[in-house]
Amino acid sequence: MARVLDWLRGGRRRREAEVMAWNTKLMGSTLARAAYDQGIAGYDAPAVTEPVPAGLTGRLCRQEDIEAPWLRYWCGRQRFAPLYHRKVWEDCFVPQAVWEAGMLVPGKRALGFAVGAEYLPSLFAAHGMEVVATDLDPGDRRARDWIRTAQHGSSRDTLFQPHLLDRDAFDARVTHRVADMSSIPADLQRGGFDVVWSVCSFEHLGSIEAGLRFVTEAMRCLRPGGIAVHTTEFNLHDTGPGVERGPTVLFRRRHLEALAERLRRAGHHPLPFDFAIGNGVLDRFVDLPPYARNEEWPFPVDSGETPHLKLSVRGCVSTSAALIVRAGG
Repeated sequence: MARVLDWLRGGRRRREAEVMAWNTKLMGSTLARAAYDQGIAGYDAPAVTEPVPAGLTGRLCRQEDIEAPWLRYWCGRQRFAPLYHRKVWEDCFVPQAVWEAGMLVPGKRALGFAVGAEYLPSLFAAHGMEVVATDLDPGDRRARDWIRTAQHGSSRDTLFQPHLLDRDAFDARVTHRVADMSSIPADLQRGGFDVVWSVCSFEHLGSIEAGLRFVTEAMRCLRPGGIAVHTTEFNLHDTGPGVERGPTVLFRRRHLEALAERLRRAGHHPLPFDFAIGNGVLDRFVDLPPYARNEEWPFPVDSGETPHLKLSVRGCVSTSAALIVRAGG
C-alpha cells in the first residue's frame, strides 16, 4: 500500500509540474503580448526598409535586439515577424554581421554548414553572392531526427525562397552538397570563401571539444579577411552541472573564451564578446518544456507567443550566443 501511495503522489507531482509549466507559458504569453501592443516588436511593429548599422560583436540573445530596427529589417526581408524568440534573433544576426562586414555584395562567396531549411542561402543569393549550402548526407543515421522534424537540407529545392529571388537566379548562384561538420571536406578548406556561417549547429557534434574544433577548422575555408559567423547554445551558469556531452551541448563562458584564445593563436581575429544577458523583463523569463504547442492543455494557450529568449535545458538556463571571427593571413 505504501508503494501505491508513493506512486500516486509521484503522479500527482508530475501533473502539478505540468500545470506549473502551463502557468509559466501563460504568464510569458501575457508579458509578450503586452510588449507587442506597444508596437516595438511583433506582427504590427513598423517596417524598416533599409539596413541599419548596429556595430555587432559577439553577444548573447537579448530582448533589446528583438526590438531594434536592424533586426526588424532582416525580419522584413525574410518575411517573418520580430517575435521574442531566439531563433528569430539568430536568423537576423547572421545577415546583419555579414552586411556590416561589407560581404553582402555580388561576387562574394559564402559557405553554410548544416543549413537545414534556412532562408539564408536564398537571402545571400538575392544579394548576388555565390552560395555553397551544405548538410549531412540524408543517409547518415545522425540526420534521421533532423529529417523527421523537417530541419534537414536534403536538396537544393529545400532552400529556394521565391519571395527573395527568382528560380533562375537561385539556380545560378546556389549549390547544395553533402558535408559533415565533424570532418570538413578538404576541397572546402582551400580558402575560397569570403563568408562561413552556421546557425545553431556546432553544439550538435557530440561534445564541447568537437564544437570548438569545428569553429577553428572552418576558418581554413576563408580567404584572409573573410568572416565567420556562428550561433550556438549557451549555458548561463558557468559553474555547476552542465550539458557538455551528447546530442546537444551547452557552451559556457569559459569555453567561448578558450575558443577565442585558440583562434587568436591560429592568427585569426575574434571580435570581442559581450556576455551581458540584457535588462528587459523578457531577458529574465525562462521558458519551460514543452516548447511546441501542446494540444492537451485544458485551456488554450498559443505557445508560439511565449517568449523564448531564455529556456530551461535539462535544468540549465540557456540562450543563444553568436560569434564573429575575421580570418587572419
